[in-house]
Amino acid sequence: MRRADRLFQIIQILRRSRRPITADAIALEPETSKRTVYRDIADLMGQRVPIRGEAGIGYILDNGYDLPPLMLTPDEIEAAVLGAQWVAGRADPALAKAAKDLIAKIGAAVPERLRPYVLEPASGAPPSWKSVADAIDMARVRAHIHGGRKIRLSYKDEMGQASERTIWPITIGYRDTTRMLVAWCELRVDFRSFRTDRVVGAEFLEDRYPERPAVLRAKWRRAMEAERARWMRVKAEATQPAGQDA
Repeated sequence: MRRADRLFQIIQILRRSRRPITADAIALEPETSKRTVYRDIADLMGQRVPIRGEAGIGYILDNGYDLPPLMLTPDEIEAAVLGAQWVAGRADPALAKAAKDLIAKIGAAVPERLRPYVLEPASGAPPSWKSVADAIDMARVRAHIHGGRKIRLSYKDEMGQASERTIWPITIGYRDTTRMLVAWCELRVDFRSFRTDRVVGAEFLEDRYPERPAVLRAKWRRAMEAERARWMRVKAEATQPAGQDA
């Protein structure tokens, strides 16, 4: 690997971490030595890249530092295009249009030698099945997620039973043909998922919910992991031969 590429990769490693990273951990990705990482970090600091830390403790890149726009590698371009293709085929209309615009902007901004990675990528997202139409304004849902604001839903479940509930929306999930709105439900006092095509009505409230969306998402992920672990234990017990101790 060229030294310039290695320095760029070290910056990328530091950029995507919020915690200090040791030289040993940094050295794994470019497959180099810890000694080389120490030397490269010193060179980057000498070039006024705002890296803090020291040998044996770890390094972190200060917020606000950025590289020139769209200095992307071929793999990064293909990853961005593949992700945008997937979104264009499965997201709501506003987000799908944004994904197509993103591909066009990347194609216009990258150097000519990299343009084939945008226009003729080696990878492609499979076509989606015909999606079920959303019955709620997804652009406003995303805005309320970012703003940490509540939504009052009128909803019908798979049995056709109607309910009214106030939710704290935290994320949107995607299935092959439907989208799911994940939220904390005040009625159930727990996390719940709602199919966006089963929403009967929605009132977008100005009330903010008491926790930050990122905090609630972390709690939801932990709850999902605990439920998955519980399900795995139940499955293991069910398949255990009779009379055999655990």
